[in-house]
Amino acid sequence: MSLHRSRPQRRMGTRLVLVLAVLLSGWAQAAGVPAPPFAVPVDQEGVQRAGIQLDSYAYVPSHLIVQAGKPVELTLTSVTFIIPHNFILLEPSAGLTIEQDIGAGKTVIVKFTPTKPGLYLFYCDKKLPFFPSHREKGMEGRLEVRS
Repeated sequence: MSLHRSRPQRRMGTRLVLVLAVLLSGWAQAAGVPAPPFAVPVDQEGVQRAGIQLDSYAYVPSHLIVQAGKPVELTLTSVTFIIPHNFILLEPSAGLTIEQDIGAGKTVIVKFTPTKPGLYLFYCDKKLPFFPSHREKGMEGRLEVRS
């Protein structure tokens, strides 16, 4: 019996971890408990992959921990049916300049490599006239970059 897993099995394991993280974060958020940070695993290809759901004024999970100098791939999925969102993370000194729109019910992948440790905010700045922005309603998250 071989101890090495095939590529599809490795990806299945990574996907299972991501699904569990999203479900646990969503449960904690619904219960009013701050969700714990999600340490994004590095896969066999050396990429840190995570999924984030964009819901009504929330990112789930909302706090990700990644390693500096290693590529990150975030799969952003809007689970709303009407309201579009975006993902903005602007910290050029750390290699983070992301402004990505995500249409209602759509999925987008963003790729970047953080270069400097620190705690960086990401947010949605979508806004309807005469209403507070999504960020003002609490649609913010944190990317914690560690060395």
